Parts: sequence; structure tokens; C-alpha cells
Amino acid sequence: MAQITERQGKILSLIIERYISTGEPVGSKTVCKALDNRISSATVRNEMAVLTEHGLLEQPHTSAGRVPSQNGYRYYVDNLMTRYELSLEEQERIKLWLKAFSGEPEQLLEKSGEILASITNCTVVSSAPAAQDATIKKIELLPLSRTTSMIVLLTSSGTLKSQVVRVDVELTLEMVESFYNIVKTHFLGRRVADIGTAFMQTIVASLGEKAFLLSPLLIAVCTLAKNASLTDIHRVGQRNILTHKEMVDNASELMDFIHKDTPISELLNAQKRSLNISIGTENVFKELQNATTIFSKYAVGENDSGFVGIIGPTRLDYARLIPGIQYLSSVVGTLLSEALDDN
Repeated sequence: MAQITERQGKILSLIIERYISTGEPVGSKTVCKALDNRISSATVRNEMAVLTEHGLLEQPHTSAGRVPSQNGYRYYVDNLMTRYELSLEEQERIKLWLKAFSGEPEQLLEKSGEILASITNCTVVSSAPAAQDATIKKIELLPLSRTTSMIVLLTSSGTLKSQVVRVDVELTLEMVESFYNIVKTHFLGRRVADIGTAFMQTIVASLGEKAFLLSPLLIAVCTLAKNASLTDIHRVGQRNILTHKEMVDNASELMDFIHKDTPISELLNAQKRSLNISIGTENVFKELQNATTIFSKYAVGENDSGFVGIIGPTRLDYARLIPGIQYLSSVVGTLLSEALDDN
């Protein structure tokens, strides 16, 4: 990408920030006024023409002002943008909103998505802690009645799964003790991805006469482990797409893309850095080539676990949204880590 002068950078920043604010093309008179007329209108027009030749600005109509190109947004984010710093009050407010849901990863991600969708007016996509390599940290059996119990499974990545199980006989203290012995011997510390049919058949075959009594409970554990090995994807604010005039033309195609698990999973898997910003055609999916995606990675403990991010128009307030998304994702990771330590 071509290098530009300091003055051209100031003009580009001003045009981008004004366009982000108003959604209207920016003319030379507006630029001159913002610069307190320190630069002549003719000079500003010449600099705008140079920025257009460099592919950083576009002129939508012959007599109109300029708007940023996708390359212009990229140059601005990488070189010119002054990041907004969240105040302590804003940080505490986000923590307070989310802390009530810290013990439930799925609810925490749903709530963080609602907050981010409201703040950004974009669609929010987040992934639960990745669990393919996670191990089983705890399994609890909680009696609900004489023949019904709830089994709760917690993984090392913070994923929490539960299932209500009914057995054909009354749960006795001996059955509960046998269940916990099996859990301790065969399940704790084992990768959730390794809990499959063959594994369960081996355990059941070793139980002898207890197999009939304990099989429903062990099958439920197997089901929970399988569910915990999958990455849950949360979506909030899909209809926000319709509020952006830049996205209306392909809104139906984009909403269909967001709704489907496979492309969204591929999108999340493509995010390799701690902060990932793809503007317009930088997105490899054609449905997103008129959009911007911003994803921030969060960690549970010392492990990279998931992402929180947005899908929106290219006309975004990058300076404010990027720090906000990064901070929110870090709070999600911190709260999940604390909940995991408590357990």
C-alpha cells in the first residue's frame, strides 16, 4: 500500500471519522472547516485527489465528496486510528453486568452477546470454550427424587453440561458410591473426546450385575462428554444487519450465512490471532465481502478457549469498538477462569 504524508494522513483520518459519524460523503469545505481553514480548499482538493489515486478514498458521484474505500479503512486502523480507552466506570459496568452469569458459560456468552449487540448495533458471534482437548474435571450426581437425578459434568476448559436421568429402581447410597468410584477410576482427567461407545462398552462389561442399575447414569455421562466436546456457537442481534443501509442489498444472504453452523464454524476457525479484523474483501467468505468482522480471543486459565466478535458494516467506529470488544472478551475469559477455579 502506498505511503502517504502526515498531512494526507490527517485529511484521511478526518474524512473517515466524519463519514463514520454521518454516513454522508465528505467534501473539501468540510475538511477545511474541521482544520480551521489552516489549509486552502484547493490544497485539500489536491490531497483528496492523491488519496483517491492511492485507492484510499472513493468518489461515489462526480459532484459529491469522498468516502473511505476498504483499503482506506485498513490504512486508518493500522496506522492512523487513536484507540479509545474505556474509563474505569465503563469497565466496572461491564464487569457488573456479566458477573451474575459467571458460573454458567452459556448464559455468560449469551449475556455478553446481548451487551455487545446493544453497544455496537451489529451481529455478535461467540464461541464457547473449545473442548476437543479438554479433560473431565468434575462429575456430580444430584438426586432430585427417589428415581431421578441430575448429572453435571465440568471440563477443564470451563464447559458445563447437565442432564436429568431417570432410573428404573430407587437410587441407593450404594449405587451412588459405585457411580462415584467409576467416575474417579475411569472418567476424571480423561479427554472428553475419548469418551465414546467403545470406551463405555468396556466399562459396562466390567460392572457385572451392577451394569443394569448403573447403565442409564453412565450413558448420560457419555452423552454429556460428547456434547462437551462440541463447540457451541452463540449468535445475538442478527436483525441489526437490517439497520445498516450498506448491508441491506445482501442482508438475506448474510443472515442465512450467520444462521448456518458450518460456515460460522469455519469463520471462527480462521481467526488465528488474539485480535482479528477483516475489512470487506479481506474476508474469504463472499457473503462477508461487504462487511467487517472483528473477533477477540479469550482464554480460560492458560488455554486459548474461544472468541467474541461482531459482524457489521465496514463503516464502523473502529477506534471505540475494537478496545470495547477486546475488554469484554477478556472479562469473559477472567470470569470463566474464576468459575473454573471455584469448582
